[in-house]
Amino acid sequence: MSISEGLYKTFIKDDRYKMFLTGLGSTLILSLLAAVIGLAIGVAVCLMKVSNVPSFTVGKRRVRVVRPLAWLANAYIDVIRGTPAVVQLLIIYFIIFARSNLHSIIIAAIAFGINSGAYVAEIIRAGIFSIDPGQTEAGRSLGMSGARTMRFIVLPQAVKNILPALVNEFVVLIKETAIAGYIGISDLTKAAYSIQSLTYDYLYPLVSLAIIYYIIVKSLAVLMGRLEKNLRKSEVR
Repeated sequence: MSISEGLYKTFIKDDRYKMFLTGLGSTLILSLLAAVIGLAIGVAVCLMKVSNVPSFTVGKRRVRVVRPLAWLANAYIDVIRGTPAVVQLLIIYFIIFARSNLHSIIIAAIAFGINSGAYVAEIIRAGIFSIDPGQTEAGRSLGMSGARTMRFIVLPQAVKNILPALVNEFVVLIKETAIAGYIGISDLTKAAYSIQSLTYDYLYPLVSLAIIYYIIVKSLAVLMGRLEKNLRKSEVR
């Protein structure tokens, strides 16, 4: 099959490019919803983890006391990071939401958001611990509560440090949504497989799929580079 013939059968014949456009829309909507859910879960889990692990000194030894919220946060992160995303997706779709009337994209967004939340929590926790403890002490010396110090002093500084890692997590999330076809969502990967079943050719549909994902990821990388450049301008060196 020539290149022109392969492209014609993949995109032009019977308006098959519309299948890619529909899949692209589903992938972007799913990724954005999952990112929002994952960020919300990640912030909550991170705060549960860092605010409920006090420590005290016994002799020369530092002892940490893990309270229930921190234990739950640690258990959640451990389970989510220790099991495959596709298994989590299938459990949430076919078991937890088996009798739900929610749209499959919403259910998938919840599943991917829960998965992403574990990684986002660790990213945010690393960002919080990267801030000089003196910042927290300064906030407390001004009469601010621990929660207000975290909200107005620590987190804004941490966000700047963790932004590249958060964008990278979003990129990973976009690529992970390629398994959404397991529950019947017509995403990009599903569109490529559907076209392949019509053309009896793997090369052009799958290479086109790879190129589309690459363009999405590259666009995010460029936007991230510009954002980082703008953030550096506000830094005093």
